[in-house]
Amino acid sequence: MHMVKINGTPENAAGLSVLEYLEREGYVLDRLVVECNEQIVPKSDYAQRLLADGDVVEIVSFVGGG
Repeated sequence: MHMVKINGTPENAAGLSVLEYLEREGYVLDRLVVECNEQIVPKSDYAQRLLADGDVVEIVSFVGGG
């Protein structure tokens, strides 16, 4: 099993694109930032950027309110 660490949790997501993972998990795409191996992934690259075994990903969601 190939694991990707996402927000500190090992996930079986290797081989998925960033976009596929985010859609699978139900994230709202216009309210987040994705960092992979300490590099921000531009939203325009989400469909092409494949997650690989050993990648470390942080997903930060922005919540509105006041």
